[in-house]
Amino acid sequence: MADGHTAVDAGALNPAPPLSAINFFDPEFLQDPYPAYKRLRDEAPVYRDPNSGIVFVSTYDLVMEVNRQPGVFSNRFSEALRAGSPERMDPEELAILSAGVPPVDTMLTADPPEHTRYRKLGMKAFTYKRVEQMGAYVAEVTNALIDRFAPRGSCELKAEFANLLPMTVIADALGVPREDMDRFFHWSEGFIIQLSGVATRDQRLDAARRIVDYQRYFVEKIEEKRAHPTDDVISDLVHADLAEEDDPRKMTHSELISIIQQLLVAGNETTAHALTAGIYYLLTHPEQMAAVREDSSLIPNFVEETLRFLSPTNNMWRLVKSDAEIGGFPVRAGEVLLLRYGSANRDAAHFEDPDRFDVRRENARSHLAFGVGIHTCIGAQLARKEMTIAFPILFDRLQNLRLKAGATLRYSPNVLLRGVLELPVAFDGR
Repeated sequence: MADGHTAVDAGALNPAPPLSAINFFDPEFLQDPYPAYKRLRDEAPVYRDPNSGIVFVSTYDLVMEVNRQPGVFSNRFSEALRAGSPERMDPEELAILSAGVPPVDTMLTADPPEHTRYRKLGMKAFTYKRVEQMGAYVAEVTNALIDRFAPRGSCELKAEFANLLPMTVIADALGVPREDMDRFFHWSEGFIIQLSGVATRDQRLDAARRIVDYQRYFVEKIEEKRAHPTDDVISDLVHADLAEEDDPRKMTHSELISIIQQLLVAGNETTAHALTAGIYYLLTHPEQMAAVREDSSLIPNFVEETLRFLSPTNNMWRLVKSDAEIGGFPVRAGEVLLLRYGSANRDAAHFEDPDRFDVRRENARSHLAFGVGIHTCIGAQLARKEMTIAFPILFDRLQNLRLKAGATLRYSPNVLLRGVLELPVAFDGR
């Protein structure tokens, strides 16, 4: 250098800790996992965590590779939890759950051919025709929710809008009373706690009690629909024939409870988080907000970029069924994988400048936020519909929309779901 001093790399003075020193299940780590995700992609795209024994898969191409091989990498989620999760169930938790409906693997936690049969029935709740006809209805619900807080000029957007829109839609679709939605949120939180990967024992015991309450409620609803069917998803499922080895039969309580649970939780949690985060991203990127306001044709791609950037389903388990390789890395039968969708959606090999939020990103829709392959989220079309309808209405009715002082995104501690806790905003409502 001209002044005679030797350049010193700041990174050499303060080297990053080895990957083995990172607690990937620490709630504080989960607030911003993206720097570590980049290290995983760069240093160890397939990484066996020495602290948990779980194998992380972090690049876009390798996550895709695993999803294309369901015969090797099982989606029996419950088995993965029992085999390798940091949250093995203790006897008291099992005792509480034993008072409810016996568990059974259906859609998310099953493999073909069982998965195929259940998914075919579950898809009836989200047929293309049914979802496409919901536009006016979603707009009506959106406006009714905004009516509640618009005159105040401020609200906590997550609790007062983003949570309520998808939960109202799924409650109406299932055919259960809207006045019970507080209970649905309570039960949904129980399932999220159970799957979080970081819950305390007391939290898991509380979650188990919530789950049993949920099961008892919906067993009662199932029997009501069995005796008096109406035009709703529960009635459709209760009276559907499950073809099993050419021997059609009606589904059991366990099967129905499992499918309804997945529709109830998946039908509201991820969409609520994406609605909240999408508003935050625009408010913190004013040039992007201006672009979307000026050109409504950008809304669908804005939705896709929000899903990519947030990745509300940030990770997902798999169970290795037989010895295999992933990108040349050997994995053994019985090992548990954690597919890092949030990392794959920030992979520079697939998304240029991946940490930049860009509503005009040309390949935004190729994100993996809804999964890929046979386990692609069956509610993806509905989630997109809710967001593409809701965002323009919010922008129109909440003029001069802005964050309240000090507002920032905090995330609920959860290994699988990247969930926004709250978003306080102010506006000139109408």
